[in-house]
Formats: sequence, C-alpha cells, structure tokens
Amino acid sequence: MGTNLNVEGSDPGRRTIRKVTLRIFPIVGLLYVFNYMDRSNISYAELGMRDDLGITTATFGAVASIFFLAYVALEIPSNMMLKKIGARLWLARIAISWGLVTVVTGFVNSVTHLYVARIALGIAEAGLFPGLLLYLTYWYRGRERGRAIAMLALAQPIAMILGSMTGGWILDHAHWLDISSWRWVFILQGAPAVLIGIVTLVWLPNRPADARFLNPDERAWLQAEIDKEYTQDGADGAAQETVRGQLRTLKNRKVLYLAVANFFAACGLYGFSFFLPKIVQQLDPSYSATNIGLLGAIPFLVGAVGMLLIARNSDRTGERRFHVIGLMLLGAVGLGGTIAFRHSPTPALICLSMVAIGVLGYMAPYWALAARVLPREQTAVGLAGINSIAALGGFVSPYLIGKNATADDVTVGLYFPIGCLIVCAVMLAFLKVPRDRRDSGDRARPAAGVTA
Repeated sequence: MGTNLNVEGSDPGRRTIRKVTLRIFPIVGLLYVFNYMDRSNISYAELGMRDDLGITTATFGAVASIFFLAYVALEIPSNMMLKKIGARLWLARIAISWGLVTVVTGFVNSVTHLYVARIALGIAEAGLFPGLLLYLTYWYRGRERGRAIAMLALAQPIAMILGSMTGGWILDHAHWLDISSWRWVFILQGAPAVLIGIVTLVWLPNRPADARFLNPDERAWLQAEIDKEYTQDGADGAAQETVRGQLRTLKNRKVLYLAVANFFAACGLYGFSFFLPKIVQQLDPSYSATNIGLLGAIPFLVGAVGMLLIARNSDRTGERRFHVIGLMLLGAVGLGGTIAFRHSPTPALICLSMVAIGVLGYMAPYWALAARVLPREQTAVGLAGINSIAALGGFVSPYLIGKNATADDVTVGLYFPIGCLIVCAVMLAFLKVPRDRRDSGDRARPAAGVTA
C-alpha cells in the first residue's frame, strides 16, 4: 500500500501535500491569528484604558510583559501533553481557555485585576506556537517545512493587521450597553477563539493515520515519507520517548545556542509589536484611534509580503543562516530610523516597515533550520524549549522599553531592541550551518544539522 506514491516529486505526492494544506491550514492559521491578536490586543486597548485604570507607559510595559512568565514556564509541559493526548484535543483546550480569559479581561476594574488576567492568559496560551510547530512536523517533510512554517508565521502580521484595524475602529465606535470601548476590544476579539477551539475539536486530525480526507495510499505514503526523514537521523526512539529522555534535549548545546539567539530576536519582535500603536500615536498626536489602527497595519502588511518572499527564497536556495542575519540587521536599522524620524510620519512608517520585514521574515528560515536540528523524539521538548527561552524576550523587552520611555517619547526605549537584534546577528554569524542539499528535481533538502 502506498507504492504508487513513493516517487519523490510525483504528482500524487504533490496532490497529497496540497490536500493536507487545504484541510489543516485554515484551522491552524486561524488558531495562530487569534492567538497572536488576543496576546497583543492590549496594545490598542491601552489607548482607551489609560484614564479608566490609571495606566502609565511604565505600567503598560509591565502588564504587557507579565503575560510571558507563566507562558514560558508552561511551554514544555504543554508540548509534552500535546504529544501524549493528541493535538486535536490539546489545541482545542488551549484555544477555548485563552478565548474565555480574553473576554473576561474586558471586565477588569483595576490594574491588579489586569495583572491577574494577563498571567491567566499566559497560562491558557502556553504551548500553542511550539505545539503548532510540532504538529507541522507530523504532516510536512523537511523540504516543504520552510514554506509551511512561513504560512504559519504569516498569521502574525495578519493578526496585527486585523487587530490594528478592528482595535482602532472598536475604540472609536463601540460604545454599547454603557461598556467602555476598550473593554469591547477584549470581548469582540476574544470570543472568536472559543468558536475556533470548538472547530478544532471537531475537525482537526491528530496525524496522517487519522486523516479521513486522504485515501489509504496517500496516508501510507505521507507517513512513510515523514518516518523516513527521522529514520535517517539515527535517533534511538526507545531511549528518547521517556520523560527523562525528552528533557535531556534541554542539555543539547545546539538547542541552547539557538534558543539564546532567538531570545534576542524576540526582544526585537515583541518590543516592536507591543509599542507600535504608541509609536504611531507619537508621530502625530492628532491621530484618532482609527487612524492609528490603519497606519499601524501598514508595516505588518509590508512585513507579510516580505515574509513570504523570504521564505520562498530560503527554501529555493537552501540557505537559512545568512537570511536570518540579514533580517536582524535590517530590523535594527529600521528601529534606528524610527528613532531618527519619530516626528516625521512618512519616513517613520518606512522604517517601521523595515523593522516588520526583519522581525517577521526571520521566522520561517530560523524555525525551518531549528526543526531539523532535532531527532524526531526530541522535537516536542526541543521546539518548546527554544521557544520558551525566546519568549522571555517578550517579558524583558516590553518591560525595559516601558521603563525607559518618557511620557512624550516612547522611542527612547528602542535602543534596547536594536542592541538585541545586533547580538542575534552576531551569534548566528558564528554558527556553522551546512547549506541544504539539492535533489535531482532541484528542490532544497533540509539541513543535516547545526553546529554551534
């Protein structure tokens, strides 16, 4: 069974991958879109809650960052649970719980309540992104994984575009039932996650063997192709499937090196995304919330296009490291330009778009590289471990930017993420990364490994 598909690049093989993409990506993509939107919608709600709750810029930085403490602590346990009980049930649980927490956040009445809500959101969301990365390794071979991860990562700019446009509009127009408009930002943007969680529970298959949308030959071919890649890695599955064996992954110096580099990249990403509305507001204080939302969507739209082009080129050439280094430096230059043009809307938006290309575009080549470093049995803990350490950047960067910003100038806090992006580029410059091999069909093969 499956022999008619065991030809690399065969039309049936391409048809199988296409069917997989059409079936699972609408659900996977929506999960991550609303996940990222609900994590970052506080950046727009803050424009309205400032007077109601007495929030300063420094307080906002602390509130935004505290989300990541519980999030980081629970990433690895979450991925281990996903592997144990199955992606369908665990991803549905994550979505339903974070959606409910986001809606409840719309009813907080003090800064203390807001801190509690953000910690609860971190607990609820923990594990979604590494869980989705792990889930993609069940369905895509290494040669397709770069673009698959790019499609997943594309959810970030889509989330920010939708969040910017709807968040600004809600602030200006949602004044219903005597409820403040900033509260409606949480309520209206959180409710869809509950519905998506229910859809996930009903429609998302765990693995190719469970995929009723594939015929038996297609299921057998896909599972054999995925298994073949990891068999070539020579991993001892029996030794690694124990909890102790999985946790041993965290001692892998490649994992630690990549995680620390990604921490610095994340400092740039989260510092940029959480403070973008305040940066745009500073460009012209006369902007309405709707205008801030529309202008704030522009960098993410540019970043989304850049992300797709970069992922395509990285897969085509088989090169990952220099793509990431170049993007980190582009983001640093863009942040520097944002500081220089902080009172000039047009050049500042161009610089913010450069930042978006850098901090969003790096993800596809970076995670495609990281996913192939690990043997199959270590992917659950390895990917979660890398993401956990990186997510600390989501705590450190917003906190320090908020602490260093002044009431009149938030951009003075951007020097920290600039330095972080440069450090990430330097760290990756010292990695020895083999270029992906090419097969007879001129398709890029996944990297054999990374040596720090």
